[in-house]
Amino acid sequence: MSSTLEPNTVTPPRIRQTGILIGDEFRPSVSGKTFATVNPATEEVICQVAEGDAADVDLAVHAARAAFETGPWSRMDARDRGRLLNRLADLAESHIDELAALETLDNGKPISDARAADLPLAIDCLRYYAGWADKVHGQTIPVRGDYFCYTRREPIGVCGQIIPWNFPLLMVAWKWGPALATGNTIVMKPAEQTPLSCLRLAELALEAGFPPGVINVVPGYGPTAGAALVRHPQVDKIAFTGEGTTAKIIMKEASETLKRLTFELGGKSPNIVFADADLDAAIAGAEFGLFFNQGQCCCAGSRLFVEESVHDEFVERIAKRASQRVLGNPFDPETQQGPQVDQAQFDKIMRYIDRGQAQGAQCQAGGRRRGNRGYFVEPTVFSNVTDQMDIAREEIFGPVMSILKFRDIDEVTRRANNTAFGLAAAVWTRDVKKAHQMSHALRAGTVWVNCYDVFDAGAPFGGFKMSGIGRECGEAGLANYTELKTVTMAMK
Repeated sequence: MSSTLEPNTVTPPRIRQTGILIGDEFRPSVSGKTFATVNPATEEVICQVAEGDAADVDLAVHAARAAFETGPWSRMDARDRGRLLNRLADLAESHIDELAALETLDNGKPISDARAADLPLAIDCLRYYAGWADKVHGQTIPVRGDYFCYTRREPIGVCGQIIPWNFPLLMVAWKWGPALATGNTIVMKPAEQTPLSCLRLAELALEAGFPPGVINVVPGYGPTAGAALVRHPQVDKIAFTGEGTTAKIIMKEASETLKRLTFELGGKSPNIVFADADLDAAIAGAEFGLFFNQGQCCCAGSRLFVEESVHDEFVERIAKRASQRVLGNPFDPETQQGPQVDQAQFDKIMRYIDRGQAQGAQCQAGGRRRGNRGYFVEPTVFSNVTDQMDIAREEIFGPVMSILKFRDIDEVTRRANNTAFGLAAAVWTRDVKKAHQMSHALRAGTVWVNCYDVFDAGAPFGGFKMSGIGRECGEAGLANYTELKTVTMAMK
């Protein structure tokens, strides 16, 4: 792929911010170090970004602590906090094309997806939580005796937030929305692969009028900036989205200060197609549920269970669809699939494809690199997959579909739940009774019925088992960022 844009492509945006946001100032790192952020479609360096470490995190935490305890944020009415969130949403909407292009440039996702999905969902999330800002209520409790007892929901304090690279701006919104609505202050570490859209949204937050220190952003690496944020004694909570291995490290490190923790982690989600399903809808849904965002979704339907009587037809049809997907320049509006985010992710996916073939799975489509520049992996479909194969057990986080055959509802329920993960699942059937039976039986935080990857800011999202702790979005997301205080007053 050439770095020269074709006539029908969207123009990449100008890079505005590459520094560390502390208070109301974008600045270089204390060490003076920078790191490169790379365009995954061309493997060219986009720009250098300030590399934060423990010294920068310390400055950011102190700015957030001051804003929380003594700044105007601590005295601001809840309704005014909501107005600021709405103002930020308005600014994001007025810059939607620029922000979408930043996502495409830094992450590699197709511009059509960034513009039609990522940005509208992020803006909607900010507006949703703006509406909650003045509706976080306590309760009055009729305790025994002559006492008046009530509860208050209060902000936790300084919240460290560590986000991944697959949906950079949407993850910012999922973290900022409930934290800011409930009165907390933030120190965020964006993924080192994709810091640019977060930095630009932070600049818009200052323009919206958020007081200095309420939102701080420290780009950098996990072992340095991320670890410093987790260990810092003045950070009250860590919210992390990413891999389970990292979450385990965070839990150990955070135990020293008993920080509040919420995790949204990985999955190996079962997507179950019964023979009585609308096969046209199920095939389209299975394609979207796996290949959307280059397969880089924590809830991707990567274990596709198909009832044996329709299995062969399903495999043939979905392999054909996969081979027809448009893979190429992510700035071309016709592109359906862009590159993987970086070299490490590309290499990991190719290793899994090799292991799938070595362990006896049959590659029905794809399985190769596309081109010789950029991290492009062909949409890949495996059949003849068994539960014991690595591609059926481990999270690949790429465009690799594993199709497994099943006979009946009891068998598929048992096999679907036979995993350490429990983030999402889907069921395709025309039988309402079967749909409810499966929805209740599947051990997953989200179950989609005759659809896949349907998200809304009002619907809680999170996982069972090793797929996470807590929920994001919806009213449930507010609980991650509040402490419950009981007040009891003698009435005699």
